Amino acid sequence: MAIYHCSVKTISRGGGKSAVASSAYRSGEKIKNEYDGVTHDFQKKSGIVHTEIITPENAPEWTKNRAKLWNEVEAHENRKDARLAREVEVALPKELNRDQQKELVQNYCKENFVNKGMIADVAIHDKKDGNPHAHIMLTDRPINENGFAKKKDRSWNEKAVLENWSEGWEKHANKYLEKEQHISH
Repeated sequence: MAIYHCSVKTISRGGGKSAVASSAYRSGEKIKNEYDGVTHDFQKKSGIVHTEIITPENAPEWTKNRAKLWNEVEAHENRKDARLAREVEVALPKELNRDQQKELVQNYCKENFVNKGMIADVAIHDKKDGNPHAHIMLTDRPINENGFAKKKDRSWNEKAVLENWSEGWEKHANKYLEKEQHISH
């Protein structure tokens, strides 16, 4: 039986973080942060088995480029203590194979985040230590064909919304486990 885990954190300058650095680390890429000029190189990081960016259908094409995406996020935030992104971390059921895990994460992201205007930057990590998991970085501003909204969607901060994300993960994981005949109701 899978162990359920879902946590939500913020990535903010006030916490000494960078969206560019966070994405580079999670995806195992080399990305230069145009905000502060620092290049973050995590190409030698091991255990990264899948990465992808999931965008709303009307999002501009540049949003599928990780470096461009997170540099745009950094550029939109002027405050030195700005919240740049959120991260949802979920444990992936070991009972599912990699393709099933990817599909589970993709469907969860589309239903809970992307359909609401967020962009999800997904990185699946598995060091073969029995703890496969996904890091899902989310934009704080809705996106449309014209780019990021001028204002953040503050409703995404509500406790009930965060609880729905957590409950949504539990429901999605259980649905996939049941579909693959790993649990029954």
